[in-house]
Amino acid sequence: MPDISLRFHKDMLVLSSPIDGLLRDQGFDLERDLEYASTLEPESLRDQLRLNAMAGAAVLVAPLAGLTPARLAHQGFEDRAADVAASVAKIANGLRPQHLLLEIGPCGLPLDPASKASLDENRDQYARAARACAGLTFDALFLNGFASAVDLKCALMGVRQASDAPVFASISVDAAGVALKGGTLLEDAVAMMGEYGAAVAGFATKAGPDAALALAKRAVAATPLPVLVALEAGEATDRPGIAGLRDDPENPYANPDALVDVAVRLRAAGVQFLRCEGAARPAHAGALAVAVSGRDVARPDIEEG
Repeated sequence: MPDISLRFHKDMLVLSSPIDGLLRDQGFDLERDLEYASTLEPESLRDQLRLNAMAGAAVLVAPLAGLTPARLAHQGFEDRAADVAASVAKIANGLRPQHLLLEIGPCGLPLDPASKASLDENRDQYARAARACAGLTFDALFLNGFASAVDLKCALMGVRQASDAPVFASISVDAAGVALKGGTLLEDAVAMMGEYGAAVAGFATKAGPDAALALAKRAVAATPLPVLVALEAGEATDRPGIAGLRDDPENPYANPDALVDVAVRLRAAGVQFLRCEGAARPAHAGALAVAVSGRDVARPDIEEG
């Protein structure tokens, strides 16, 4: 596959939606069975990733959020991190995606920023997860699902100890641009990502379109890195009827059609990478792809530099 870094600040790219909801429909307990599905029932995982690829997602996200030893231990897979990573990467690469990201989520261990031992323990979790991906074919690691900038900083430091692969990083923020844990402002979190070696800086939010657009402009202004925006959709069953879903400020992205205009506006703000997370389905990735695929990135500040 081509080096994704060659496309930075050039091509608009859409990431695949999470496959959690699709697997849940098949009866998987996501806290216990995702790694099981990847190693013992790969066809289920392959089918869900294929739906995203068919929808138009140029960047597949391999679901390895639970790859840290602490999370694998809950499933009895603590000694099989490399096997799990290899299995998922093989499944995803079999679909011949344009690009592949290996997702790594928070390890879930308590973190005391004032304790060197706690910081070292947390960093080691991410270093070990990154080592489990060594030798696999992929474009970048994707640190995703982080509500705390301190946790994300530990993850970046740990990954950098063990891997020279490009890293996409994302922090979850509210509509005011404040991290969901710790109170870090979006601008400070984005700057930290660049300082600690991220190749792409991003954020995830449940905020509505106008607020998300304002956040995107702040992120773009705060970093020369390519920017990723992930919009979090709620379950489509929260409100009856498509019109209700489309107009519901509590769940603005439940209907995939609502993403088309948002994607166009985010591109105009300078965002390069788009994703819909939460309860998103392949149709959400498809809507984003329809809106921006084949378009150039709008970052005149970078082009002029």
